[in-house]
Amino acid sequence: MPQTDNVLTEQELFIAGVARELAVFLDSKRDVLTAISPDTLVLLDSVRTLVTGGKRLRALMCYWGWRGAGGKADSSEIVSAGVALELFQAAALIHDDIIDGSDIRRGGPSVHRRFSLLHTTNRWSLDAERFGHAAAILTGDLCLSFSEEVLASIGRPTAAGTRARKVFDLMRTEVMAGQYLDILEEVSGPARPVETAVQRAQDIIRYKSAKYSTEHPLVLGGALAGADEELLAGYSAFALPLGEAFQLRDDLLGVFGDPATTGKPAGDDLREGKRTVLVGLTLAAAGEREARFVDERLGCQELGDAEIERIRAIIVESGALAEAETLIEAYSAKSFAALDSLDVPDEAAASLRALATAAVRRKS
Repeated sequence: MPQTDNVLTEQELFIAGVARELAVFLDSKRDVLTAISPDTLVLLDSVRTLVTGGKRLRALMCYWGWRGAGGKADSSEIVSAGVALELFQAAALIHDDIIDGSDIRRGGPSVHRRFSLLHTTNRWSLDAERFGHAAAILTGDLCLSFSEEVLASIGRPTAAGTRARKVFDLMRTEVMAGQYLDILEEVSGPARPVETAVQRAQDIIRYKSAKYSTEHPLVLGGALAGADEELLAGYSAFALPLGEAFQLRDDLLGVFGDPATTGKPAGDDLREGKRTVLVGLTLAAAGEREARFVDERLGCQELGDAEIERIRAIIVESGALAEAETLIEAYSAKSFAALDSLDVPDEAAASLRALATAAVRRKS
């Protein structure tokens, strides 16, 4: 990792600061929810469980965007921005798991699944799954509210009309729109041209994931520190292709990843019917019989291990896996070339390089 011990310590201090402020903020909401009803505290506990741990990629991108633009290491403003991003990500994860019907998150039950289990354990009336989904939607909405509250607490730098506020608002809009494109593709994809499937999938990962995972957090940090438009444009040139490589890697892990490291069942993306770039490449390159099998079995909740293995084999034999790896390398090369052109302090450049390398080479 191309960092000095001093820079690594600085990064660790920031991560600890984000974790500490998250805990303090959520603690401050306990009295509010208790006054409403002690029954609502389970919402807060669900949020706390989800935001504890994780890679903190978005918060770290924001931090090094801030430091690269001259922001001070010990500022409370950037810690609050990191907390706001973590809470927004929590909302996105909760809603994403409901939409995808994913029962596993980070090796444990997803939020909607936890609420369904709570219903079953207490032998409440009506439908446990419906209760789980409804309670999780509300928990995600609560995270969105919390995220906005924390960002607004920074004060003037995030007031209406500021560059930072515009970035944060755009990020939220793009994620929701990208999520809709994702579910639209799941239901309409089979009837749409195979020739444009890869481009449609690339549009989805750009707006649903790539921009909010790397580009917007980095630009947000820079904007909070007062970066000029040239530096912010450089941040985008580096972080957007990085985010696309990051999501492509995630798509590969969703099909070929080891459940012990990904924390999700093997082939989960295939059962969820995700029409990713990898799937688009496969449908375009595979033979007619093989492509039809993938197209027909994609999204089947009862997809067995043997069928998953066959789809994996088709992906490999068609050359789609190799082509996806080539795309990751191309996006990565574009990202690192842009990083080399950034006019930022060495410590910020080294830290961004380490984050980028980990993002595209990860196994979980």
